[in-house]
Amino acid sequence: MNLIEKMTHTRFNWPDFIKKVAVIAIPVAMQNLLTTTASMIDTMMIASLGQIEVGAVGLCAQYSSLMFSGYWGFVGGGMLFFSQYFGAKDDDGINRSYGLTLTCMMTVGILFGTFAILAPQAVMHLYTDKARIQTVGVEYLSIVGFAYPLMVFSMAMAALLRCTERVRIPLYGSIAAVVTNVFLNWCLIFGNLGFPAMGVRGAALATVVSQCVNTGTVILLAKATHHRYLLAIKRHFRWDGTLVRLYLRKCFPIIMNEVLIGIGFMVINVVLGRQPEEAIAALAVFRTLEGLVIGFFAGFSNASSVLVGTRVGAGEPDVAYGRAWRLVWLCQGFIGALCVLLIILRSPILTLMGMEGESYRFAVGFLGIYAVAAFFRMGNWTQNDTFRAAGDATFGTVMEILFMWLMVLPLVWGTGMIGKLPTLVVFALSYSDEPIRYAIMQIHLFSGKWIRPVTPEGIKALREWNPRGRENSSDRNI
Repeated sequence: MNLIEKMTHTRFNWPDFIKKVAVIAIPVAMQNLLTTTASMIDTMMIASLGQIEVGAVGLCAQYSSLMFSGYWGFVGGGMLFFSQYFGAKDDDGINRSYGLTLTCMMTVGILFGTFAILAPQAVMHLYTDKARIQTVGVEYLSIVGFAYPLMVFSMAMAALLRCTERVRIPLYGSIAAVVTNVFLNWCLIFGNLGFPAMGVRGAALATVVSQCVNTGTVILLAKATHHRYLLAIKRHFRWDGTLVRLYLRKCFPIIMNEVLIGIGFMVINVVLGRQPEEAIAALAVFRTLEGLVIGFFAGFSNASSVLVGTRVGAGEPDVAYGRAWRLVWLCQGFIGALCVLLIILRSPILTLMGMEGESYRFAVGFLGIYAVAAFFRMGNWTQNDTFRAAGDATFGTVMEILFMWLMVLPLVWGTGMIGKLPTLVVFALSYSDEPIRYAIMQIHLFSGKWIRPVTPEGIKALREWNPRGRENSSDRNI
């Protein structure tokens, strides 16, 4: 019986499945919703200073997004190992893979933080040619750079905690950070309660302090709940050559994907950063709202990594397969509903965030285009994260890189920098590959060829489940 026959002849327990998804996805979505809400409040506060300030801080956020691309490959690879080792009940594997993941991630965070602090002018000159925006951005970036290593550290801890079924601890850390950030923004941007009025520098300082609070809260809660992995520092760095080689082999495609895609998005942002100032301000607001959609997506992404990855590691490929395609479709349904809600509420939201006149028109256009693109984009992301958690880090990577560099970037650069077409046309073309990739990814999803375990239990079960032996032959003796 092939995979699709198995899918149609096996009764699926939807209530139990929804419950399992909700346990993981809701806390993650709430955590990201809190972060996005704080970003929206930041934007509204900064908008009172002027659209130049909004645009500058928005471009600084694109630099932090590039950092995100630099370390996210290690997050994806780390979650692959955390979830599969957790499913196989291999405590030593979890601890060692976390130490390796943390080391790689912190290297990226420290590098980006150092560059932001010591060379903010170079960063801002790369992202825009508007002198006024560059000046404000330098003030912000030279301070917020101190928060970057803390952000990365918090992300590494959150990945481990979520894969080991402690999803609430990162949520509580985010609550503490958001409350701190909003309060300090109110104090430091405007000079309330006797604090100096620091403008965008105050917003940057508030971000640094809130990240300290986030990190401290997560560590204290992990200690209070006796989490046996996060604080087992002496066991984190006992690597051997076999683990390092396997880790790097599984992570390398993800790392290359995130780095090359991150550079691709940087090129897109460079093009958009040379549009009118009103468009740059509208783009900054749009990116904040986009974070709301991505926040909901992150819940499903983590659910797919845990619910699929643990079953692959535990030697239950049938269960992993049955969960995977349902997760993708659930994600798309929720994302579609959220995008419709954003379109309905666009006027009050954009007005509160300081959009008016031409900036408002650009922002509405960005939202309209994204409402269609996000349905396919989040489906692609969820499928790719599912493949990665199951051990297939290559297929989605190849698809994303090829389409970005052979299709999207030539279209965006050609229309924006050479053809000087309208901003909204350039923006729409940045998503032109998503429907095509979605169709290809769906074919791969239903083929089941993405199930490639790293645990002995998973490899043995896959060999029995699939007599053709789809696992990577180089992993069989590990």
